[in-house]
Amino acid sequence: MSMTDDDAEILAVARAGFLDEAQEMLRQFEEGLLVLENNPEDSESLNSAFRAAHTIKGTAGMFGCDAVVTFTHEAETLLEALRSNQRQLDDDVVAALLESRDQIELLLGEVQSGDSDPAVAASSAALASRLRALLGAPEPAQASKPVAAAAPAAAAPVAVDKIWHLSLRFLHDALRNGLDPLSFLRYLATLGEIKAITALSAAVPPLESLDAEACYLGFELRFESTASLADITRVFEFAAEDSSIQILPPGTAPAAFETLATLRCGDDAEARVALFDCWRAMGMHFDLRVEVIGAPASEEAPVLVPHIERRAAAPADGAQRKVSDRRSGEGERREGGRDRRAGDETRFVRVRADKLDKLIDLIGELVIAGSGAQMIAHQEGAEVLLEATQRVMDLVQETRDGTLALRMVPIGETFARFQRVVRDVSKQLGKEVDLVVSGGDTEMDKSMVDSIGDPLMHLVRNSMDHGLETFDERLATGKPAAGRLALNAYHEAGSVVIEVSDDGRGLARDRIIKKAVERDLIAAGQVLSDHEVWQLIFQPGFSTAEQVTDLSGRGVGMDVVKRSIESLRGTITLTSTVGHGTLTQIRLPLTLAMIDGFLTMVGGVNYVLPLAAVSECIDVPAECAKQSDRVSGTFDLRGEILPWLDLARFYGISAQGHETEHSRRRSVVVVRDGPTRIGLIVDRLLGEHQTVIKPLSGIFQHLKALAGSTILGSGEVALLLDVSGLFAAAIREGQHKKTASQASRAPSGQA
Repeated sequence: MSMTDDDAEILAVARAGFLDEAQEMLRQFEEGLLVLENNPEDSESLNSAFRAAHTIKGTAGMFGCDAVVTFTHEAETLLEALRSNQRQLDDDVVAALLESRDQIELLLGEVQSGDSDPAVAASSAALASRLRALLGAPEPAQASKPVAAAAPAAAAPVAVDKIWHLSLRFLHDALRNGLDPLSFLRYLATLGEIKAITALSAAVPPLESLDAEACYLGFELRFESTASLADITRVFEFAAEDSSIQILPPGTAPAAFETLATLRCGDDAEARVALFDCWRAMGMHFDLRVEVIGAPASEEAPVLVPHIERRAAAPADGAQRKVSDRRSGEGERREGGRDRRAGDETRFVRVRADKLDKLIDLIGELVIAGSGAQMIAHQEGAEVLLEATQRVMDLVQETRDGTLALRMVPIGETFARFQRVVRDVSKQLGKEVDLVVSGGDTEMDKSMVDSIGDPLMHLVRNSMDHGLETFDERLATGKPAAGRLALNAYHEAGSVVIEVSDDGRGLARDRIIKKAVERDLIAAGQVLSDHEVWQLIFQPGFSTAEQVTDLSGRGVGMDVVKRSIESLRGTITLTSTVGHGTLTQIRLPLTLAMIDGFLTMVGGVNYVLPLAAVSECIDVPAECAKQSDRVSGTFDLRGEILPWLDLARFYGISAQGHETEHSRRRSVVVVRDGPTRIGLIVDRLLGEHQTVIKPLSGIFQHLKALAGSTILGSGEVALLLDVSGLFAAAIREGQHKKTASQASRAPSGQA
């Protein structure tokens, strides 16, 4: 691979990292604004939003994303006016800044795709004009000119009151630490116009001594701008540890330039002459002394304005320094670079998702292979081999848990997205809504976090549109004017439970039944439990809305929500009380990759239950044994009546010659799904088993209450039971028996 190809690959990786970081900054920007809208005095949130915008602008400038830089600068300027109290925060400002957040996201999307849309450019210009109007700033006469490609031999005199002088020196390891000096110059041009620039190359060694990864250049430039010192200083804050930047403001007296020459050249008279010649060539016509400065400067002489000098910089335009001298401090400089990137980069490493998925797959195969080795050790009966394999399996389990933890992320980031959704939709509907978020630190698999966003979005919008009443309706019923919408998450029995609740009008049971009868989903007069009525909402195309809105009412969505949840091996349930609101509960497994399982056998077939769902194991109660010809029933467990399900009869494998002494000593595994418990009758209990979940092929999707499969150490296949599906099957069996019993007792002619 050529050097050019290497550079392109490095740049592509860096750009991808920039785009990922920009999304995080957009989230921080949005969160800060939403807090400010409710609490305008929160200066920390304002600073957080400003830092996010500035980070996006600065990093975009490094990659030459001019459209992002130009537009983000407008939003940053308005935020700076808020910080300095030049502009007061109001609804118009918050709305414009939130729209700016969306516009920046569109511009970043163009950077990622490599395409540009004239409509996006037009909307950027229109929104930028609106931001300037809110600031009270005049429209610019023309766009800023790009940086000159080369320094002019001489520059025409310009107005002194706007001309800054910048002296830039980038240290030896600047390139190694990921800095591009030219990117800062491009970024600087967004604040004004570079009138003259000279690249200083005296420090570049002969070719045979050149270190291709080292930086030897410095720059002297004249910069025309009305920006403040703070604005210009922030341009270079990303290079603070790998540069020496000196900024002289407009109107600086000659004595300050003499001090700058001393800083850059020390007592090297030849280097001072070269630096003065450079300045004269850039159009600076005042007299400058060439001698080594020994006398103190005049009291009236202005001092230099340093740019975050955290370590001394070696002169780049004086006598050439030895490469070995610079390299002697390389470790110290790199350590400083790590300090500068303190925080997130020292604790987090970005890893491609496909690499992580591959690692988890390999860990799964290691678990299976380890189980096989452990089984062989048990067969051999050698104590030394058993001890060694047990140690290996303990390490495998720790490795498995650690690897799975890499994919576990808090759901709070997903919840945070809904702050903006609730704000925008509530304004669109003319309702007051308070969003209450809890359990944001609850962790779940990253793949499921990504997949759950759209179903949650639909549920939140439905609650706001159909569930929560208008301002007048709430006051008429004695409720607070602002509706309450809550998002909550918590762990329970090896699952993640996500709840969306509101205190609105609740579901209209009669209207749902009427609509279901009209669509022939149920028979007229059919008696349904509340649970069955609420489940009708998940039928395709079902809607009780009297009018269609932009948000909902077309009967499209709830069936899709249910399919999305079920594709993640989860369940969704509704409970509602008229006049008091609705609770939607989503129950999902912690991970889709590996779990701790409990292995059982029924009719010669291995079945695995999630270990976290297993409450206890007991002998088959007498009342179950007396009903050996039934699929399900109920039994008394220490005063609690629980349903039971015979897995052998449920799967139709009881009459296949497996009724041996094992089946005569059958057991009941009591499992729980939320607050509900059920007993599953099995032939044998085989104990705990680390389970690597393998998805079932599409041709097996019709099988009842199966969530997947796994491979045992012996090479046999075991089926992973879906606890929620088994609960639903037990309920259905009980209802069928109840209906049949009622029909058998009905008078002749009415059955």
